[in-house]
This record gives sequence, structure tokens and C-alpha cells, in this order.
Amino acid sequence: MSAEEWDRRYAGRELLWTAAPTRFLVAEATDLVRGRALDLACGEGRNAVWLAEQGWRVTGVDFSQVGLRKARLLAERRGVEVAWVCADLVGYRPDRGAYELVIVFYLQVPAHERRAVVRAAADAVAPGGTLLVVAHDSSNIERGYGGPQDPRVLYDGAAVVADLEGTGLEVERAEVVERRVDDPAAGGRSALDVLVRARRG
Repeated sequence: MSAEEWDRRYAGRELLWTAAPTRFLVAEATDLVRGRALDLACGEGRNAVWLAEQGWRVTGVDFSQVGLRKARLLAERRGVEVAWVCADLVGYRPDRGAYELVIVFYLQVPAHERRAVVRAAADAVAPGGTLLVVAHDSSNIERGYGGPQDPRVLYDGAAVVADLEGTGLEVERAEVVERRVDDPAAGGRSALDVLVRARRG
């Protein structure tokens, strides 16, 4: 989807998504040593704001001006500071080795765009830092619930691991994870996501 399409999706007064952080971020980042964090595809800012509340120095990047405007408001309401950057991630190149934590959550794009973003994200990880990638998994269409129904924008853990080859990051985890969906229409089914965690030594 284009920036204009996302602007339209974010145009309502209420948050399109919840203000709560993604559960996988909480699980993976709570015990990390605080430092600088980069949230790529930050949307309305829920994860960036949570990280700032935990003591991280956070930069959030997204190409939707409307999403970032709502992110700024969320940060103001919660009393935290985040540096917000409007940029298309396909061409965005963060500073190399500048962040102790880099996250890319639910950026559902075709494989060639995913590879460019993942490799740029990897380059931004500082020594000792962590990269987290979470996205709707390719198996979600048949066995999960919700999410994009276009297989071209769904992720596969092995493909993300391949994207990271030659970046100097060591993959610590790459697997499909279940996410409970609070929607009666789900009929008890969970969404299936891929989670990849990698670390620079």
C-alpha cells in the first residue's frame, strides 16, 4: 500500500490499532539493556511509545504523515519523547551501528522490498544490539486468522534469515509463533506470525 492509502486508513480520530505494544516486543525487549531503539514502520507509534516509557531513546520511522501525527499525540499523552521521521523505508538508510535495538513489525511488503528493509535494519544494529522482525507468516492464510490475504506480502522465517546473510548478525530465533486474536469471528483460531531475533556480537 502507498503512503496515501495508509494516510486514508489512519484518518479516523481513533487509533486504527490498539495503543498497547505488540506482545512479542514486550516479551523480547523487556530484559534488554536500555539504549537507542529504532522502530521501522512505526505506524501510530504504539511500540515506539512503549519503548520510550521503558527508558529507551527511540526513533520511529514511517511513510504515513497521518500515522506519525497520531504517534506524536500518543507520545504527548503518555509523557514521553520520541524522534519521528517520515520516510519510505524502501529507500531509508538509518545510521550504521547506531541502535541497540531495531524492530520491524508487520511491514507486509513484497520480497525485494522486505530484503532491502531488513538489510538496512541489520546495518543499523550496534555491537551487542538486537534486531527483531515480526510479520504475518505465509502459513497464516490457510491455518491462521486475519492479516493480509496476498501471499506475496507474507513472510517466511527462512527467507528473512537469508536476507540477513552477510550482515554480521547471528540469528538466535526464527520461528512461527501464535498470536491470540480477540475477535469472536476468529472462532478460537490464532494468527500465525513469524518472529526472527538476531544479534550483533
